[in-house]
Amino acid sequence: MLEIQRQQLLLDILDEKKFVTVSELTQLLRSSEATIRRDLVKLDKQNKLVRVHGGAQALESGREGSKLKHIAGDAFWVSKETKADVKRMIAKKAVELCSEGESIIINGGSSTYMMGEFLQERNLNILTNSFVLAQELAERSSNQISLPGGEIYRKQGIILSAYDNDTTQHYSASKMFMGTPGISEFGVTESDALLIRSEQKLRRQAEKLIVLADSSKLDQRSSFIFCPLTDVDTLITDAAADEKILDSYRRLGVDVIVADEE
Repeated sequence: MLEIQRQQLLLDILDEKKFVTVSELTQLLRSSEATIRRDLVKLDKQNKLVRVHGGAQALESGREGSKLKHIAGDAFWVSKETKADVKRMIAKKAVELCSEGESIIINGGSSTYMMGEFLQERNLNILTNSFVLAQELAERSSNQISLPGGEIYRKQGIILSAYDNDTTQHYSASKMFMGTPGISEFGVTESDALLIRSEQKLRRQAEKLIVLADSSKLDQRSSFIFCPLTDVDTLITDAAADEKILDSYRRLGVDVIVADEE
């Protein structure tokens, strides 16, 4: 993660929490204490936060550009570095399911973002609420890219709308690809209710649902249920997945694809 990205995330976290310790920041940003302390010194000198013993607090008047809306969930630029090689394998398998000229939906997330590398030489119609993926594909591919209307949530790298009437309802896709913080026999879960609402709008516009979830996400649950497991057409995971768990998903009608190194 670049320094400017890490410092922006740090400010976003502080905007949300108002006070945060160095220990919390090392975990949230997956950086060393020395790096976090250097960031705090720089941002304090720039009058963007107040450095205190053991951490930092937000400026009393709120930093410029504040009043951000927040949703629960890990920061995109941090999640992107977690199990990156495994996510890349899974993403490659996902793109192999796409046919030239097909219309697809890609939900924002670190796993689905990895699809961008393999979509660069393809020619598809893609609706995505990931502005980081949209930017990459717009610069490096000839795919037709569409974005829904809404507000930008920089921490997660996505665009969300609280309204039903946006461009999403005019799009028709054969497949929707999405990641998840946890999938189990209870279903596909998410970390925030606003995410659920936005993703369900996208889901209504696609014939099939394809979930990208590395083995650490299997048999796990988050705060909100997006859909029951029986609504999942295909799950793409990695070779470290527990075969008993995968068999239980297959019995519920889920087509399981295991991505492995070639």
